[in-house]
Amino acid sequence: MEKPMVLRAAIVRKISAEHFRETRNLPKDEIFKLCEELLKSGNGNLGEIARDWAYRCRKRYEKKDFRTFERWLKKYVKGWGSCDHLCVHPLGHLILQFPELAPKTKKWARSKHIWERRAAAVALIPALRRKLLLKEAFQTADILLQNEEDLVQKGYGWMLKEASNQFSKKVFLYVMKNRRKMPRTALRYAIEKMPMRWKKEAMKK
Repeated sequence: MEKPMVLRAAIVRKISAEHFRETRNLPKDEIFKLCEELLKSGNGNLGEIARDWAYRCRKRYEKKDFRTFERWLKKYVKGWGSCDHLCVHPLGHLILQFPELAPKTKKWARSKHIWERRAAAVALIPALRRKLLLKEAFQTADILLQNEEDLVQKGYGWMLKEASNQFSKKVFLYVMKNRRKMPRTALRYAIEKMPMRWKKEAMKK
């Protein structure tokens, strides 16, 4: 069986936008059902369209949509790209709108599934960019701190890096407290945007 053609992201976005015009007046739950059908196909391009359509509905989000996005995470996410696309766009913006949902993601950090563990961190990024949920980010990082998976380390390191843009001193102090236990991959991601003198201090052996 031939593998489905993988289209460039810009082309997929264009196709997604064009076809969303045909569905945008449907009730949100109907659009989400269409999204799920696209996700069920297992085709990466169609999955990207599904997540894009869900994100385009963000002004209509309700708390109950968390159950839908969590199901998509558990059933359809098979790699870091689909994980990040779901978490930074529809799921992350749902949490941004309803920060009280954030504690629900913490249990993913203890999951046996790598993408759920990565999602626990990455899903907080949109809220952190708006100066929200720092406490929850630190709690998630605490759970993931010594995780052995490279892509989980990069995920929570990325989360801390984004947090450092808004809470630089607090994130620096967190890193300094935990730098002996953090894998170097996570540490490097976390300090990437910090001042050079802080980076040198954090990287000291």
